[in-house]
Amino acid sequence: MKKFILPLLMLFSTSVFAQSAEQEPQNSSAQLEARIANLEKKSTTWDKIAAHLPSISGYIQTGYKWSEFGGSSFEVKRARLNLKGNIVPKFSYRIQLELTSPKIVDTYLQYSPWTQLNFKLGMFKIPFSIESTGSVPLDLEVIDYAMPLSRLMGYNDVSGLKAAGRDTGLNLFGGFLKRDGYSIINYDFAVLNGQGINVKDKNDSKDFVTRLRITPFKGFTVSGSYYWGEYGEQYEKRERYTAGAAFDRGHLVLRGEWFGGTTGVPDSQAEFDSDGWYMLAGWRIGDKFMPALRYETFTANTTVGSATRQSNIIAGMTWQPIKHFRFQLNYSYEDCGSQSGKRSGNTVYVMCSASF
Repeated sequence: MKKFILPLLMLFSTSVFAQSAEQEPQNSSAQLEARIANLEKKSTTWDKIAAHLPSISGYIQTGYKWSEFGGSSFEVKRARLNLKGNIVPKFSYRIQLELTSPKIVDTYLQYSPWTQLNFKLGMFKIPFSIESTGSVPLDLEVIDYAMPLSRLMGYNDVSGLKAAGRDTGLNLFGGFLKRDGYSIINYDFAVLNGQGINVKDKNDSKDFVTRLRITPFKGFTVSGSYYWGEYGEQYEKRERYTAGAAFDRGHLVLRGEWFGGTTGVPDSQAEFDSDGWYMLAGWRIGDKFMPALRYETFTANTTVGSATRQSNIIAGMTWQPIKHFRFQLNYSYEDCGSQSGKRSGNTVYVMCSASF
């Protein structure tokens, strides 16, 4: 009997071992598939969360300025933090903070259903001129925006407005005739408060601005802008217009614009006209250096003429050794002509910019 039992036990053990050996790979394979499915589920969940998180970027500009008639000083010119993202497809948002003198400089919602028609609602840069909207501070060939632009479009406006060229309102924009990734004809039309950054309108009138840009071939643009508005509680007139052209292709950069405007004076029936223009030329040397030269002139009150005219010559060099860092050196001669209380002189400006 024992002779029969022992072989049976051995046969049963072998059968059980074989079944276990067959089931173990199956169990391991099932567990692996379950783990992969779980990881894919987590990855999909994270992708959905990440898709709604804002992308974060920013930059710092700091330097030193010496002037013959304005002393010398180290300064932090800008410290910007930028957040933007998509709420749903074609519906996005942007928030940009200025941290040197803390304030929000951009905050808007944008709906982009078509190339030909888009909507922007909130606080944004006024769509006026080539340089103001086409060149962010990190891209400028020289350190500062052109004087006529600054004095007539809310950077250091002759009306007293200092709002970094921005305002609050609704902007409609779009482009037609697509070619090689760009539109030949682009337009903007905006309705604004006319009071600058994050300030409620002080009257019942709204300001209007329109801009038309034509790009007949890549790298070359001609543009015209018109702005009409009334600012302050006394509905003082602020009218602005500009026309210009820009070429930026290969090594060469050329840009020039003419500006004009009429500004009302508070507590007075008087108005005064202003005008000015600038011309800039730059040449890229490889991908790291760019020397640039700009001439600019501005007359704050054309009735008085030379008594309110200033002309500047700026020579600059930009060195960008790596993608996120650039160094700029500018020399300028400021000719204040016969302006009362001002004299002509030299200025040297050094600026370092780092972005992330």
